Amino acid sequence: MSKLTVAMYLTLDGVMENPAWTSPYFNEEVGQLQQELLFASDALLLGRVTYQGFAAAWPTMQDEDGFADRMNRLPKFVASTTLETAAWNATLLRGDVVQEVANLKQQPNQNLLLYGSAELVRTLLPHHLIDEFRLMVHPVVLGQGKKLFTEESQATLTLIDSTTTRSGVLLLTYRPVRS
Repeated sequence: MSKLTVAMYLTLDGVMENPAWTSPYFNEEVGQLQQELLFASDALLLGRVTYQGFAAAWPTMQDEDGFADRMNRLPKFVASTTLETAAWNATLLRGDVVQEVANLKQQPNQNLLLYGSAELVRTLLPHHLIDEFRLMVHPVVLGQGKKLFTEESQATLTLIDSTTTRSGVLLLTYRPVRS
């Protein structure tokens, strides 16, 4: 069975929307953590908004470390009820997204990385389809904005690792407790 990892930039107050606020804290350490995570993944799982933002930006990016090339080459699975077509090496997940993701996880060598896409995270969480959270908490408080977890979100998590970067970003790695 394959693994689904959620990777999310968050503010200290849990906001994940429009992460332009991450720029002052991005350094070589954060870049290395992202590199390791992306290269350990076999495919991306994205919600529509994240997919559209990424598909507009990534195909023209290049870098010396191969991150952009890996991002562009990986297969993408996009959860959307409104998109008619998808490009950028993407497949639309149609129908019941919970069942579609469960089917993807049954595939061998299909470790999925879910960036952004808070609604998709909240949809999958109660169905025990998320195996790991990699939360990159930045020392910023915005006071408002879209949050990863809402009042309806419920889960018990076990902290399996924590790292603090020199720029003050706290990387917290959690696994959900299965009851």
